Amino acid sequence: QVRLVESGGGLVQPGGSLRLSCKASGFNFRLNTVDWYRQPPGNQRELVASITSGQSTNYADSVRGRFTISRDNVRNTLYLQMNNLKPEDTAVYYCHLYRSSSDYWGQGTQVTVNS
Repeated sequence: QVRLVESGGGLVQPGGSLRLSCKASGFNFRLNTVDWYRQPPGNQRELVASITSGQSTNYADSVRGRFTISRDNVRNTLYLQMNNLKPEDTAVYYCHLYRSSSDYWGQGTQVTVNS
């Protein structure tokens, strides 16, 4: 079955960087669009970035120019490089797949930006 496992979250100071990873299994990773979402405390889950099978990318306005989404189709892994982090980036970050009319989510990884 589909499995998405995030890692790489943590506590970082404003202006710092983190790289999140999402290890995927149970489906043909290279053929699917995959996404990063985040859910800030007390707020709804929101789309952060997407990457298609053809490596086209899309970003939320709030992260464009600071975050970079990428994928390794050999390792079946999705990445999110986050630079110049701000306190408003604090959230649980989720890996997401929409496939066969179903949404699949990882367990999430906490990112906290705080001095």
